Amino acid sequence: MPIAFTFPGQGSQAVGMGKALADNFAEARAVFDEVDEALGEKLSSIIWEGPEETLTLTANAQPALMAVSIAAIRVLESKGISLKDKVSFVAGHSLGEYSALCAAGTFSLPDTARLLRTRGNAMQKAVPAGEGAMAAIIGLEHEDVEAICAEASKQGAVQIANDNGGGQLVISGAKSAVEAAAALATSKGAKRALMLPVSAPFHSALMEPAAEAMRAALAQVSKNDPVVPLIANVRAAPVQSADEIAALLVEQVTGQVRWRETVQWFGENGVTTLYEIGAGKVLTGLARRINKDISGVAIGTPEDIDAAVAALNA
Repeated sequence: MPIAFTFPGQGSQAVGMGKALADNFAEARAVFDEVDEALGEKLSSIIWEGPEETLTLTANAQPALMAVSIAAIRVLESKGISLKDKVSFVAGHSLGEYSALCAAGTFSLPDTARLLRTRGNAMQKAVPAGEGAMAAIIGLEHEDVEAICAEASKQGAVQIANDNGGGQLVISGAKSAVEAAAALATSKGAKRALMLPVSAPFHSALMEPAAEAMRAALAQVSKNDPVVPLIANVRAAPVQSADEIAALLVEQVTGQVRWRETVQWFGENGVTTLYEIGAGKVLTGLARRINKDISGVAIGTPEDIDAAVAALNA
């Protein structure tokens, strides 16, 4: 039965993630060493020792989460699990799209680490602190939230940033407009409208300077077509051309992460199991809410690796 590998995004990070993989498998340890070398600093020390507020910084969290995902991939590969042979599709949530593309051979590991450091820094710098905001809207449908954003846009730029499924949408944009949209959502029956503790309005039009930074950065790196199709965030459909993928990664900085539609696409195209590769179980939980016929399996520890290898070789 077709399976897909998915890769988590920001918010899944935790101090100590990936340490057991590095302690138990030389292949995993080598990934962290290679990322440290690519960035010219010991990111692995921040990943494993913290402090949490340093790991959570966008410029650290993005390459850190990717490193944990690729460490798990390298261990799976060492045990005979090849993406090309065992996996039908890959997808990643926001920064996780880069992890997916590294796993599928589009970018080298050092280039992926540097791209994500560039992306994190560019997203952080795109909007002065305090001018942007994000909010989670729980309990309304996509079209309702879209209409609310249109109404609140009189106050400034605001749009849907993430459609995570299960009635959970995240909006992003200018602080005053996001606050207005959150208040409107509450008045229109949202169960909750919660301002998020984020440092920038990710996946909004205000991120245009970061999109341009990524356009320049992506133009400088070697790219290969992925060994299996990527289900792209902004399209919720498969793509397998390296040049097209690079264009979509630029679009993704200011565009919507269409995760609900991505999981729906998997279901409509025969995927029965989503393996979440790396830190946490966020995507596994989202998949369960979106399509109960798809099973989710998180792979982030040595025990998870053993169970997955047994299942994938069955």
